[in-house]
Amino acid sequence: MHSLEYFNFKMLKYDLANKFYYKKTKKIPTIKKIILNFGCKTTEIKLLAESLLALELITSKKGKLTTTKKINIVLKIRKGNPIGCKVTLQKKQMFNFLEKIFINIFPNIKNFVGIALNKNINAKTLSYQICDTLNFDGLEEHYYSFNNLPNLSITILTNVKNKKELIFILKSMKFPIKT
Repeated sequence: MHSLEYFNFKMLKYDLANKFYYKKTKKIPTIKKIILNFGCKTTEIKLLAESLLALELITSKKGKLTTTKKINIVLKIRKGNPIGCKVTLQKKQMFNFLEKIFINIFPNIKNFVGIALNKNINAKTLSYQICDTLNFDGLEEHYYSFNNLPNLSITILTNVKNKKELIFILKSMKFPIKT
């Protein structure tokens, strides 16, 4: 069992049960999934292919193209055109990605203070962006192919009831957040 997975299932659930009141053990909140997203503002096939390949190198899982649901006249995008790509990570892949971020990415980002939590965030999600995507191992080796990627949006979905539980989970996992 993975070390972060073991921590999530054993230690974190025990700490949450002691800190907050739950009637059933199934109601104890956990991290459900992580969504990685490259949102391109153009419909250039070359940029979309680069971002899709970059997601596959980062996560070693096949990504999906996202399409528009509405017409955007300002960006000159029709309904149904591809505008980005995303990957959803669950279970062991999620914990492997979290370990990769904690060990390789956050220490290598220049002037990184932490992720700021807004007062009006949704209680169930934490979203942030990584601007320098070349810190990932597979992308750094092929700099010329991936030097103009858009920002990588990372969304962590949980099943918490309020913001206090979310902050407790993130701080106990040693997530670099500013409150």
